[in-house]
Amino acid sequence: MRDFDLIVYGATGFTGRLVAEYLVQAYPGRGRWAMAGRSQAKLAEVRDLIGAPADTPLVVADAEDPASLKVMAERATVIVTTVGPYQLYGSALVAACAAAGTAYVDLCGEPAWMRQMIDAHHDEAKRTGARIVFSCGFDSIPFDLGVLTLQEAAQARFGRAAPRVKGRVRKMQGGFSGGTAASLKATLAAAAREPSVLKLLASPFALTPGFSGPHQPSGLVPEYDAALGCWVAPFVMAPINTKNVHRTNFLAGHPWGADFVYDEMMVAPGLGELGEAAAEAIARINPFARDKGPKPGEGPGREEREAGFYDLLFVGLMPDGTRIDTVVTGDKDPGYGSTSKMIAESALCLVEDVAAADAKGGGVWTPGALLGAKLRDRLQATAGLTFTAG
Repeated sequence: MRDFDLIVYGATGFTGRLVAEYLVQAYPGRGRWAMAGRSQAKLAEVRDLIGAPADTPLVVADAEDPASLKVMAERATVIVTTVGPYQLYGSALVAACAAAGTAYVDLCGEPAWMRQMIDAHHDEAKRTGARIVFSCGFDSIPFDLGVLTLQEAAQARFGRAAPRVKGRVRKMQGGFSGGTAASLKATLAAAAREPSVLKLLASPFALTPGFSGPHQPSGLVPEYDAALGCWVAPFVMAPINTKNVHRTNFLAGHPWGADFVYDEMMVAPGLGELGEAAAEAIARINPFARDKGPKPGEGPGREEREAGFYDLLFVGLMPDGTRIDTVVTGDKDPGYGSTSKMIAESALCLVEDVAAADAKGGGVWTPGALLGAKLRDRLQATAGLTFTAG
């Protein structure tokens, strides 16, 4: 019997505090959970600020102290970690969870590091039953579950999956977190030091060891999308989302086909010249475009988070040209308000809905491959997301 159902590690950071606050507000008096971080005093301060009960347990753990991470991992059923960039601060915790048979969820959008963790710990996690689930925020849950929802609808309507799916960001208000920007910068620095990282970043199948599917659209060049009747521009999170979608298909045994093709771009309607459309679409969501953007540990106020939203369209094209659509929406800004709810619900899904003895067992998973429809149901019921299959 573990001491806690879940531990929020990084609870003194901006996003970690939002996760803890969500648990306090959405699930008062429910379950055994704790807040963790480097400083007992700061944890106590955040506990009081978010209105958590005074007896909420506080756990001191530090990414620079692997022994403290091992002890923390052994005390919990699930570790929720918002301590990134994960390639700098996450490796020891993944190792500790894999060894202890502890479930793990994070917000990682760092595919080269994720591949390193798959290679290093997937087999050990399978042995111990540890369920390691990366990318449980805006990257990549709405996209991973959006494609899953579309393919379920295609199977029901046509008796087969759509071999070609387009993910299109139609509307979005609110940016990415300071942690996302820091992760992108750390990834670029790693690529500069180690050229093999660039190969992983460029490959749509970087997270499917031993499998490479057909050529995929790069999504790097603005183009006119005839299926939508509008111009589309590159989407900065596509390089991680597309890799996770392909891993979901891979882990499930390719139910969408070994020839499945998927890309993501951002709709840029009515912006005039193509170059202008691309520039405006990219600038709107590029965390590097804001000199005064949030730094790790910082973020927008409640009013700005509440005013955010996103609207995603997934278009499935069947071999005969028939089209099937799915729409995913979120009612908060993607980088903070919605992300904090998604990672919290992912952890709760592991605690309450997907038993450790589940036939899928341990390993390094994606949200879609392990949590799937159960997580989608939770997100629609409590986290302000909608999934509508056309």
